[in-house]
Amino acid sequence: MAATFQELGVPLEFIELLNTKNITMPTPIQAATMQDAMRGSDLCGRAPTGSGKTIAFGIPVITGVTKATAKRPTGLILAPTRELAEQITSELQGLAQLGKRSMLAVYGGTSIKKHKNRLNKGVDILVACPGRLNDLLQQKALTLDEVSFVVIDEADRMADMGFLPEVKKIVRLTKGDRQTILFSATLDGAVSELTRQFQKNPIRHEVGSKTPDIQSMEHFFWKVNRDSRVPAAANLILQRGKTIVFTRTRYGAERAAKHL
Repeated sequence: MAATFQELGVPLEFIELLNTKNITMPTPIQAATMQDAMRGSDLCGRAPTGSGKTIAFGIPVITGVTKATAKRPTGLILAPTRELAEQITSELQGLAQLGKRSMLAVYGGTSIKKHKNRLNKGVDILVACPGRLNDLLQQKALTLDEVSFVVIDEADRMADMGFLPEVKKIVRLTKGDRQTILFSATLDGAVSELTRQFQKNPIRHEVGSKTPDIQSMEHFFWKVNRDSRVPAAANLILQRGKTIVFTRTRYGAERAAKHL
């Protein structure tokens, strides 16, 4: 397995940008999938959230698609939620600019008119939630017949949220000889149906355990006075890094966030 981004074939200017973000070595899922993806293979990747899969599929998409014309994107990344679509776009925007490729995220709850205006100017890589993309297709704001590279991210969540019929309809509108990459926390059940219908001899890569090892967790309990809770939490967060803090009420959550 290749040990560096350079050995994986990532362009030097991309590597330099990743280095500025303290991303210096590929994660296991990146090391496993990126070469196959950049060669043009269909692939299935099973990896947990936070494993670096956005970079794993993002660089192959950016380097693999051609420039788009008005209303005809050439790359499509499907995401189940608005938050994930925003996150993908934010993480890949700098790399896309380096690769001279434009990106647009489309999802519900935002101005569809703005989406139409951007699509009219030409968008190379579209990051989309199925519902909003379906609305845009019905309003003839774009066509997908030039999409040669499709990514289905968090396919298991798509299935859980009931999006699979829309996803299937959308993928059928893309080019027949497209490259299709699928990432999911599980690759069986409804997700395997997507693989059967839309991928050609996909290469399968699995990273990490299929289920979290809850036996390996450690639980601690501290009894502290009310006035000491926020300082105690702050000290723990400074020591441990990324943290989720639970509170009893919405007001409590807002107050804790403000104090922290």
